[in-house]
Amino acid sequence: MQFHDGLKLTGSALLSRPLRSLLTLLGVAIGIAAVALLTAIGEGLRGYVQENFAQFGTRNLTIRPGRSQTAGLGGLLGSVRPLSIADADALRRLPHVEAVVPIIQGHGDVQYGRLDRRIGILGSGHQMAQAWRFRLAMGEFLPEPRDGRSPPYVVLGHTLHEELFGDANPLGQRVRVGGMRFRVIGVMEEKGRLLGFDIDDIAYIPVDWAQRLFNRDGLAKINLVFNGGTRAVTLGERVRRVLIERHGVEDFSLTTQDDMLRSLDRILAILSLAIGALGGISLLVGAVGILTIMTTTVGERAAEIGLLRAIGATPRQVLGLFLGEALLLSLLGGVLGLLLMGMLLGGLHLLVPGLPLSLQPLFLLLALLLAGLIGVLAGIAPARRAARLQPVEALHCE
Repeated sequence: MQFHDGLKLTGSALLSRPLRSLLTLLGVAIGIAAVALLTAIGEGLRGYVQENFAQFGTRNLTIRPGRSQTAGLGGLLGSVRPLSIADADALRRLPHVEAVVPIIQGHGDVQYGRLDRRIGILGSGHQMAQAWRFRLAMGEFLPEPRDGRSPPYVVLGHTLHEELFGDANPLGQRVRVGGMRFRVIGVMEEKGRLLGFDIDDIAYIPVDWAQRLFNRDGLAKINLVFNGGTRAVTLGERVRRVLIERHGVEDFSLTTQDDMLRSLDRILAILSLAIGALGGISLLVGAVGILTIMTTTVGERAAEIGLLRAIGATPRQVLGLFLGEALLLSLLGGVLGLLLMGMLLGGLHLLVPGLPLSLQPLFLLLALLLAGLIGVLAGIAPARRAARLQPVEALHCE
């Protein structure tokens, strides 16, 4: 039996029962569409997170008060010394350090004239714009403190500027931040949202003024940016030695940007695996559907199998014929699943324009290969049963 004859027989078998074939295709198609769609969303989220973190630079180290791991009773009862502005100044003197940003954050009311708006307030150092690659739309960022004190200046985020001043120039105007009077010296360029937070609706004030505003003795964290002359591990050890010398004990935690990205990648991978398992259930249902229809087909076409064997078809050719039918079913289901996924992606793009999606051609190819593998695995048992039928017994089934 020639290859094109086998292909013609396989196609005619599927077309002879179009409704049953279509229902079997849908089982595979839904599974393939679910797996491919979830993969596109997972890769899109991973790319979105990496892109958002990359805009702050790739060589960052964050110090937070308190240890992430506590060992022994003494660690539980010991007091934690808060991070201070003096700690940040000491770290600024380390080699290879480009910028150090002490941070205190909270919420409060910002007032200008009769306008009142509750927003996020970020107390930071004068190097924040340099460290985080923020640009100014007008004016300048917070100046370096003089004689240990910062002037009462504020820099407005893009959204905050528009809400309070509209198109007017805010430079030199006085606003109240948390009840304290500040002079506007700059406006940040539009930055957008970061992991769900609107960083344009923020007022930036000096960190020492934020201490008084929020009645805090210590910092929420210190962000440190270093150059390519050292590695994060090496610099982390230097930071650890300096802070232990100042605090007496290691009562702080160090986190690099790579650590944060690895943690987020693990979370996204677990989430993708869990949701992908749901798509795998649909694939399993599709495989059972192919197994069922192929088993039924062998019984219904026993006489046809006997005739093929009687005119010279070998068991291997019969096996290939039914395996090809299962493979064709699954591949058509895979193609239908990819079309279904394309429709779902288009709908999601229209309904949720901001949803990050990343469609990789390699994943589409893998989806088709997975569909083919499912068809072959599901069709092996019925195809072997068909190949083992004896011609005389099969013809008696007519």
